[in-house]
Amino acid sequence: MTRAADRLLDAIEEKKNPSVVGLDPRIGLIPEHIKEEAAGEGVMPFEIVHNSLVKFNYAIIDAVKDIIPAVKPQMAFYEQYGSWGVKAMESAITYARNRGLVVIEDAKRNDIGSTAKAYADGHLGMVEISDKTFVTSMGADFITVNPYLGTDGIRPFLDSCKEYDRGIFVLTKTSNPSSGEIQDVLTGDGVPVYELVAGLVNEWGKELMGTGEYSSVGAVVGATYPREAERLRELMPNTIFLVPGYGAQGGTAEDVMPCFDQQGSGAVVNSSRGITFAYQKEAYREDYGPEEFAEAARAAASDMRADLLEALEKSGKLPKGW
Repeated sequence: MTRAADRLLDAIEEKKNPSVVGLDPRIGLIPEHIKEEAAGEGVMPFEIVHNSLVKFNYAIIDAVKDIIPAVKPQMAFYEQYGSWGVKAMESAITYARNRGLVVIEDAKRNDIGSTAKAYADGHLGMVEISDKTFVTSMGADFITVNPYLGTDGIRPFLDSCKEYDRGIFVLTKTSNPSSGEIQDVLTGDGVPVYELVAGLVNEWGKELMGTGEYSSVGAVVGATYPREAERLRELMPNTIFLVPGYGAQGGTAEDVMPCFDQQGSGAVVNSSRGITFAYQKEAYREDYGPEEFAEAARAAASDMRADLLEALEKSGKLPKGW
């Protein structure tokens, strides 16, 4: 098997598109006809939610699978519905992977020891269901993790990544406005915490280098902090950046350019509701109604790709052949 980093970068190159679609379904925004189809006589409320999420996600995946290299389900939008929601997320992961997409699970997990190992094996690897019988549980290619507990909290994930050829994205400089309350605080050496984390990511990444220049230990770096991203690219030359904050949070294609290396590689930019619920946006509402939500998502995904490629070209980073 190839390293997770190689699979992601190969998928980006194949689609000529450094973007990922976030699968963050909100039941209140899912078109009514989907929810009506999901309901039926004797169907319980949580089952209706499950059926709605599955139908919606499958339609989105089918609409964009030939355009985008990866999807990123955010687990909070599924866990809130208990076991029914988790089942819907498992279905989305399996469906996406079966259609050749890389899956980045946004779960921001962390703990130590056997608890961290349980997270790592459950989300990335295999779990024991009976004596010496192991099966895949969630089956994602990558998972986002929190570095707050230090190496003790990351080591079990690294071990699972090695064993199962998976990857992680470590929260480094996140896109939210209050991230600086912790991430920008200066250490005793005068270095901001996000740079300290970058150094750790570099060290962890050495254990999981792919066949090329990049490691399967990536970093989450927000589009809303381009100056910090430029510095982090210098500090982490072998790290793939997962870039949230584009679109709905205010980050532009120009803002994310520092996340890419000089060859236009090493980053994947996320958009969630800007694509999945594009049918509700003014730019698409006139051409696409609720019945055409998947077509609107495809149009938005195509527009995002064009936006990123235009910015890459202007910055002199457009990969050869794109």
